Amino acid sequence: MLLNQCPHQLDLWQWLFGMPAAVQAWCRMGRFHDIEVEDDVTALLQYADGTTGVFITTTGEAPGTNRLEVAADRGKVVVENGRIAFTRNDTPTSEFSRATTAMFAAPPVWHVDIPVSGAAPQHAGILQNFADAILDEKPLLAPAEEGIRSVELANAMLYSSATDRRIDLPLDADAYRAWLNERMAGSRFKGTA
Repeated sequence: MLLNQCPHQLDLWQWLFGMPAAVQAWCRMGRFHDIEVEDDVTALLQYADGTTGVFITTTGEAPGTNRLEVAADRGKVVVENGRIAFTRNDTPTSEFSRATTAMFAAPPVWHVDIPVSGAAPQHAGILQNFADAILDEKPLLAPAEEGIRSVELANAMLYSSATDRRIDLPLDADAYRAWLNERMAGSRFKGTA
C-alpha cells in the first residue's frame, strides 16, 4: 500500500516537512485483504528538532478519509474534501501556555476558509512537464531524486514494523535488503511466467 496507493502522500509529506530523523511504524500485513503486504499503517515520524508527525493509511476503511492536518504554534491548517481551513491562534500556543494559570486553557482563535478554485493537472501536468523538459529544457517539477525520499520513508516504515523498533534515517540499506530478501524467500505467492 505504501508504494502503490500512498507514494504521492509520502512525496507530499517529505516535500512539506522534510525527512524525519527516525520512524516508528506499525504495519499490519493482510489485515483486510488476503495479501502478503501491508494494508494498514500507523507511523510516528520524529524530527531532529523534536517535532513529531503521525502518518496513517489503510485500504480497509470505508468510506475512507483523505486529510492533511498541520498543527503548529500559531494554529492549524486542515486540508480535506477540497477545502483548506486555517484556525489561527491570537497568541502562539507556547507563549499562551507559559503565561496562563488556568488548567486546560487555550488561546482565542479565529477561523479562515481559504478559497480553492480550479483543478490541478495532477498526473497529466507532471507528464506534460516531463515532455516539456525533454523538448524545451524546462526544469522538472518532480525530479527523480525527489522520488527516492518517499521510497525511503515507505521502506523505513515497513522495516520498523518488521523489527518492532525505531528506525533512524537514512535507512540502513543493507539491513533492509537482507530483511526484504527473507520476506521474498518466504513468500507464498507463486507467479507464472
